Amino acid sequence: MKVKGVAYRTIWVNSDGWSVGIIDQTKLPHAFVTTSLATWEEAAHAIKAMIVRGAPLIGATGAYGLALAMRVDPSDAMLEKAYTVINETRPTAINLKWALDRVRNALHNKPASERAAIAYRVAAEIADDDVATCSSIGDHGLKIIDALYEKAGRKRTINILTHCNAGWLATVDWGTAIAPIYKAHDAGIPVHVWVDETRPRNQGASLTAWELNSHGVPHTVIVDNAGGHLMQHGQVDMCIVGTDRTTREGDVCNKIGTYLKALAAHDNGVPFYVALPHSTIDWTIRDGVKEIPIEERAQEEVTVMSGRTSDGEIVPVTITPEGSKAANFGFDVTPARLVTGLITERGVCAASEAGLTKLYPEFA
Repeated sequence: MKVKGVAYRTIWVNSDGWSVGIIDQTKLPHAFVTTSLATWEEAAHAIKAMIVRGAPLIGATGAYGLALAMRVDPSDAMLEKAYTVINETRPTAINLKWALDRVRNALHNKPASERAAIAYRVAAEIADDDVATCSSIGDHGLKIIDALYEKAGRKRTINILTHCNAGWLATVDWGTAIAPIYKAHDAGIPVHVWVDETRPRNQGASLTAWELNSHGVPHTVIVDNAGGHLMQHGQVDMCIVGTDRTTREGDVCNKIGTYLKALAAHDNGVPFYVALPHSTIDWTIRDGVKEIPIEERAQEEVTVMSGRTSDGEIVPVTITPEGSKAANFGFDVTPARLVTGLITERGVCAASEAGLTKLYPEFA
């Protein structure tokens, strides 16, 4: 995607051939800042502090983290140390472990002199695969949006509600849930996006809105609790969200608040789609509510907000009474029964084991 006419991915190897460039997403939407990762510890911190975030992107960042580790010490001890520390930074998204496993397996029994080069190559393959995967997700999702536009007589705007950020900032490029929206907009289909602000970190208001604004896609930021009202009044044609982990039976784990949107969509007959790459499917578990670990983050993300003052200064502000505690659950699980369909790089399927294994027979 482009920022002020310049094409960017969210992660890349710098011109020095070894350090890793990223976009500092904590600075958005008020400033577009890029920075470099020079050590595997910096890669781990970037994931933990959500300087990079989004399941596919943290997977790619983790992979490059192992490459940085192998550059300075290609021993098995360093590989296991870096693997363990990076893997523990974000427990919910399965992409991180998937990417780390892919790099570690590629390094098994390889000579120390070759390990860094192999790790960088595999990390680049993971990044390139994600770009192609997300573009394909966009193509399959575009067909759903176009069908809604056809049903509307090709005479009115299609209103789509999304939650959190599942655009190109959450992946290496294109995005998951937002990729079909970009493809529809570029194809000339009039779309408008209801953007949940997505408390407590406001990824919708700060990231999704920034992305859509940069690409020229019409959108409106709404408070998280407004979605049900809009659905009741016929102002939402479909919901589309991403996911950080999907079980083999079709339960989806996504940013906290997704479950409530799915309930509202179900009650109002609004299609509720989830877009996901193959790396987000956890084939080892079935019951998302019982088996997916839910990350609990610092309470300061709930009690403190940052914003730009009238004089342009960006400041943090405490919004709760002194002494009040806050709980900060990062994700919730939407049962498969509430999901209209899963949009993958291989096509659209039912949120079920039968649906997923039809697209991915190698896991049947």
